[in-house]
Amino acid sequence: MSISAKDVQALRQATGAGMMDAKKALEETSGDFDAAAQLLRERGLAKSIDRSDRENAQGAVAVARAESAAAVVELKCETDFVAKSDQFIAVLDQIAAAVAADGDGAVDTFKDRVDDLKVTLKENIEVGRVHRVPVAPGQAVDTYLHKQEGRGVNGVIVVLDGGDEALAHEVAVSAAFSKPRWLSRDEVPQAEADEERATLEGITRAEGKPEQAIEKIVQGRLNAWYKDHVLLEQPYAKDDKQSITQLLGDASIAGFAQVFIGT
Repeated sequence: MSISAKDVQALRQATGAGMMDAKKALEETSGDFDAAAQLLRERGLAKSIDRSDRENAQGAVAVARAESAAAVVELKCETDFVAKSDQFIAVLDQIAAAVAADGDGAVDTFKDRVDDLKVTLKENIEVGRVHRVPVAPGQAVDTYLHKQEGRGVNGVIVVLDGGDEALAHEVAVSAAFSKPRWLSRDEVPQAEADEERATLEGITRAEGKPEQAIEKIVQGRLNAWYKDHVLLEQPYAKDDKQSITQLLGDASIAGFAQVFIGT
């Protein structure tokens, strides 16, 4: 088949390969751009194009479950168009499944696949946040993935002691809605809590509150801040008169992880 100079130039720009190498690769793959790019890479003729200085605030999230663990993985890119592509999502799903089955180190086995995506999709693509949550025998687990236009944008894992999968699901869905920063107050960095308290005290004093009332007012406002950011203290999404702790009853959260696009 006839290979146009425009096709050769496009492949050269995408891979950094020489003109004759790019033309030969296109001829051998009947003009299939992606296949030609892969062929060049396999032959060591495609140069790695550094796109690391380009912002990659977009991407997608996937969740996966294995016999003894669940995983949530983020794959980052530059545009939502790429994040919704079949190639991108397929690699992401495979990474998440591998992490759930084999551990965080499984990410390293996908380096070449991610590099291939950089070449074919022409964006700064890299694995972002990775969380693997162990699941012991007898524990209940649920994973929840909120999707927009075909890509996962918010993934949650909840593992419970003393509960069932239905309860884990309710907690996961609520967390997807509320996006907590921490599971419990114990996880809140002391420096951040102190900074928030100082800010609230400044606001309270600026309002001219009586000195003897300031500590009580500040503590109330700090409790409200915890309620906004700590999962166990947040209201249940389907009944805001009930906290997640109240929803759990005798059950407890043994493992929790969440990743969503935009943070």
